[in-house]
Amino acid sequence: MALFLRKRLPLTRREVPALRFKTFAFHISLIPGASPAPSRLAVSQEVYSGSSMQVWSDYLSVHLHPKSLYVIRQYMHDGECGCLEAFGQGESLLQDPSCIEEVEDRLHFYVEECDYLQGFQVLCDLHNGFSGVGAKVTELLYDEYPGKGILTWGLTPVMSNVGDCQKNFCRLLNTALGIVHLSRHSSLFCPLSLSGSLGIKPQPPVMFPYINYDASMNYHSSAILAAVLDTLTAPYRLCSSQGSMMHLAETLNFSGRKVVAAWASVPFPALHSYSLPDTLCAYQQDVPWKLLSSCREQKVSCCFAQSVVLRGICKESHISNCPGKQPPSPLHACESTEQILQHYLHTVFPGAFSTSHVLEQPCSTLPPYPQFFSPLLTRQGFLLDKLPSYSSAAVESIPVLAALQSSPILHTLLSSLYKDLQKLNTRRGASFFSAGVEHGDFQEALEELRTLSQCYETGFEADESENEADSD
Repeated sequence: MALFLRKRLPLTRREVPALRFKTFAFHISLIPGASPAPSRLAVSQEVYSGSSMQVWSDYLSVHLHPKSLYVIRQYMHDGECGCLEAFGQGESLLQDPSCIEEVEDRLHFYVEECDYLQGFQVLCDLHNGFSGVGAKVTELLYDEYPGKGILTWGLTPVMSNVGDCQKNFCRLLNTALGIVHLSRHSSLFCPLSLSGSLGIKPQPPVMFPYINYDASMNYHSSAILAAVLDTLTAPYRLCSSQGSMMHLAETLNFSGRKVVAAWASVPFPALHSYSLPDTLCAYQQDVPWKLLSSCREQKVSCCFAQSVVLRGICKESHISNCPGKQPPSPLHACESTEQILQHYLHTVFPGAFSTSHVLEQPCSTLPPYPQFFSPLLTRQGFLLDKLPSYSSAAVESIPVLAALQSSPILHTLLSSLYKDLQKLNTRRGASFFSAGVEHGDFQEALEELRTLSQCYETGFEADESENEADSD
């Protein structure tokens, strides 16, 4: 689990930095299993394939402050036994006074360094016992730092094999309890994954047209999600933006909708030498992005509110028509890339509250970022009309389009998870509940999940829910 503190930095007239914040990182991790750590030479040799990589720290090229790490020694990172598997196990860890003291000591060490604390960004696994750890950490932050933003990202790997019924049972319960508890104490919560489903039935992983990645490799999937996360969080990290983490949350979480869905186009399909209006005009019906919140993708024509970021597009890329001639579309008549994106969003999502940001800086894909891109991409990540006759160079950067949406599709995600849980025979999960979760608390969380899903209903879906409630 990773926790990031955002500190706003003062700007001087002579300094115009790209970002106006300082980040303090705090990691809660487990003891690695029996596999030996790879050498630096092995890391450099495997940087493109990632075949020998085991944990995130294999790629770490900076030294962490001792206060940045807290290792949970009661459980192992991997192996057949001794793993942090259940929500209750994670919760009980943060109920231990010595553990709470260690966590609070590290938090206070960094918070005292902040002259203006924006808030906390929490990255937490949903599918294992870290969902319980994250639940208690966000509760601690909520109680200790009222009024500060807490943006939480619930992460799940791609589930390729659900043959182990007991593990699948625990995964489903951990995920549901994690969503309920993390959203309860967060300003905003977003499930983020390349997995096609959070429920019982597995769905194929998300595929991108210009990336050939191996969904079973954490090295590949985490690289994609990192690019998306870096893009989505830009609105409260820019010099040009006056917004904060709390401001972003408040634009999306009204009416009890504290869960949001993530969408992204990695890379954004901008043709080399084409203007931004030319590119967007080709996607007037459907935005060229993929849903990254573990729900079977549907064509979404509406949302309640959204925050959209487009990066890696030059400010001059909107110029494509000759002066004196009639613009070929309303998008071509816009005077800036910001206006183009905002006009496009209002056209595709009429009635939605949309905020947009355009960054010239692309997403860097230099090593150790994996080279899993299509040969149709240029070094800067733009599309070619056809395959080059020569061997293409490594992609050094890519444009990215990403969005956080409060959308009716979250009703599908949350209600489907609720229905899957209703079908479970909880008596099969004696070991899960013996780890610390009471049956009564689980039923209460189940009803909270149902209530949360109803916040995203449209008129027709609300009528269906009423009928289901009557039948219950």
